[in-house]
Amino acid sequence: MASSVGGDAGEGEWLKVTELRAMAEAQDPHVKEVDNLTLRRFLRARGHVVGKASAMLLKFMAWRREAVPGGVMPPELVRTELSREMASLGGVDRSGRPVLLAFPAKHFSANRDMAGFKRYIVYLLDSICAKIPRGRQEKFLCIVDLKGWGYANCDVRAYIAAIEIMQSYYPERLGKALMIHVPYLFMKAWKMVQPFIDANTKDKFVFVDDKSLEETLRREMDDGQLPEMYGGKLAIVPLE
Repeated sequence: MASSVGGDAGEGEWLKVTELRAMAEAQDPHVKEVDNLTLRRFLRARGHVVGKASAMLLKFMAWRREAVPGGVMPPELVRTELSREMASLGGVDRSGRPVLLAFPAKHFSANRDMAGFKRYIVYLLDSICAKIPRGRQEKFLCIVDLKGWGYANCDVRAYIAAIEIMQSYYPERLGKALMIHVPYLFMKAWKMVQPFIDANTKDKFVFVDDKSLEETLRREMDDGQLPEMYGGKLAIVPLE
């Protein structure tokens, strides 16, 4: 049964996916358009409790219809955010996960529009998830480079909004987030963000000290996939 759908689940898990589909479809017929791998991610995000996974999935379906009515976030709606070059798509790590690079020091709270920022996060997550090879990998790796981050960049509300979108509507997509070049000041902001991160997501944030940065990045990526700015050979371009 698992081989027809992909992934490494056992038969018991796929039976729960079937149960989840039936339960959710009874309340929202559009669930029939959702593939089994997506259903499995919602199931895993709720500890294989079908009722909780169904509630999460139905909330996602309603949110997606409102947030992305055409199914795809048009780039013209996030042109302002894209022009700030706050993120780039990198290569892949040693597990085949696509790499997203985020640069919070290019985000300024004073000129942030929350509605526009949320659209940008959706565009960003849709873009990196589109690079995940179907059937072989379901997650991505994120490198959050905080070099140059200071008071002007501190935006706890925006950070919470981004994390809530990711953990509520893109479950089991983040494989790991490497937090690098972390200034002491950022940790004060992080303490305010942490209570809004669920336990499963919180474990995926790894703070890397500068002394072990090169070793950590080279453990995750080979030289050809490591961005030039970190001593590798991969040239990156801003997200467009």
